[in-house]
Amino acid sequence: MTDPTQQSAAQRLVGDIAPKLAALTDDVLFGEVWSRPELARRDRSLVTVAALVTNGSTEQLRSHLALARENGLTEGELIEAITHLAFYAGWPRAMSAVGVAREVFAA
Repeated sequence: MTDPTQQSAAQRLVGDIAPKLAALTDDVLFGEVWSRPELARRDRSLVTVAALVTNGSTEQLRSHLALARENGLTEGELIEAITHLAFYAGWPRAMSAVGVAREVFAA
């Protein structure tokens, strides 16, 4: 059995039931797409957070808010992006996203 401490986040989340999805997440999404030079990781994080807020994908938003901070976005910038999105993605989605951000930033 594989050592859980050596597994990627995708492997830990879905590897037991959907190993191909975990592999595609690791190899294609985070391996190839996130390393393309046309956008900095900081920019990719901002785009991803915006997409997740817009879609109401709060479960995925948790990990991407944390990653966005690692990639150089500040809490203030992330909250400002969510506030801005309230007018484009809808008030309820922005309010839900702020609740998730509060939890992530407190951790």
